[in-house]
Amino acid sequence: MKKILLLSALILSFVSCEEDDSAETPIVYDIEGKWLFPSDTPGISDQGISNTMYIFENGIRYTYYCIGDDCASQYESFAAGDSNAIPGTNEYTFENDVLTVDLNFGHELVTPIVFKCNGGEAYFETPGYSLVRLSSGCD
Repeated sequence: MKKILLLSALILSFVSCEEDDSAETPIVYDIEGKWLFPSDTPGISDQGISNTMYIFENGIRYTYYCIGDDCASQYESFAAGDSNAIPGTNEYTFENDVLTVDLNFGHELVTPIVFKCNGGEAYFETPGYSLVRLSSGCD
């Protein structure tokens, strides 16, 4: 009987020992996707939507301009590399929250990025402006 009690106590002590998973791992956001200037940026159209959109995808930044009245639906329909992009692209890397964009002719944008609004806003520390992910609700 004592052996059974001792064995039960040992089993319970091992079963009840679990690792503490309470330490949260930091959320990592990515720059890939469709990005606009926020609606409070000077020069934004009357619709409250930027006339410029960037798509960051697979190491290439594509630039799109809105032509017409319904920029939101145009932006939703655009896809990286389609014929709506302006000619010329920019290569980029995004490592350890630092974005490096080759602006061509020896010029680069190198900036740490701080994400806000659950990854819906990317604040570029060096030039001091931000972009908002399309359809994120983070204007």
